[in-house]
Amino acid sequence: MNRILDLLAAIGRGTIGACRSAGAVALFGIEGLSHVVRPPFYGRLFAKALLEIGYFSLPVVALTAVFTGMVLALQSYTGFSRFSAQGAVANLVVLSVTRELGPVLAGLMVAGRVGAAMAAELGTMRVTDQIDALSTLSTQPMKYLVAPRLLAGIVALPLLVVVADILGVMGGFIVSTMKLGFNVGNYLSNTIKFIEADDVISGLAKAGVFGFLIALMGCYQGYNSKGGAQGVGAATTNAVVSASILILAFDYILTEMFFAR
Repeated sequence: MNRILDLLAAIGRGTIGACRSAGAVALFGIEGLSHVVRPPFYGRLFAKALLEIGYFSLPVVALTAVFTGMVLALQSYTGFSRFSAQGAVANLVVLSVTRELGPVLAGLMVAGRVGAAMAAELGTMRVTDQIDALSTLSTQPMKYLVAPRLLAGIVALPLLVVVADILGVMGGFIVSTMKLGFNVGNYLSNTIKFIEADDVISGLAKAGVFGFLIALMGCYQGYNSKGGAQGVGAATTNAVVSASILILAFDYILTEMFFAR
């Protein structure tokens, strides 16, 4: 009986801890968004964060998108050829890239690169008391450190996804026409006819949410880190893992909202 009670107590503590953490993250995000829409605005910090998240993440996102489109074309051709439906390769590539693979893979790549960097930067500032120093200088740390990064994440990731969509479809086009023997005109015609505005818009909407989640978890973990260098290391790991999990979870939720009938 005591073992059962101990097990239930452990489950209860874990559940309460998870709810407490989720509430703390939600309150942190709400406070950060409130500072986004209230003056003063730090345009220079926003531009720096936008450059860091968007421009410097472009190579890894571009390479990921191109090779994903290539692999998707090869695998879908292999599957469709069993049913003599090879003509659907173009449709599958453009649909998969714009709806799912573009936003999700770009989000995961940016989470691994930018989320860890944000957590490490803010974590170092926390353990070295630089964040407390901002408060003594009458500078709101949330507005100065968090709000520009949240806004930059929301803006930058959809721009990256536009590039990822184009390059992903191009990767599928290259493999399909140069290796699998598809006619260039027919492939382009099928791609243009099949794609719809809702597919692209839904992917960009997902990207905006993913960008917010990446910046939120990076800032939250770094802002609340403690314990010196070890705490900063744990914050960077937690930022990447939590952002990746949230991206996959919200991908399902948003797909359900957009496309469930």
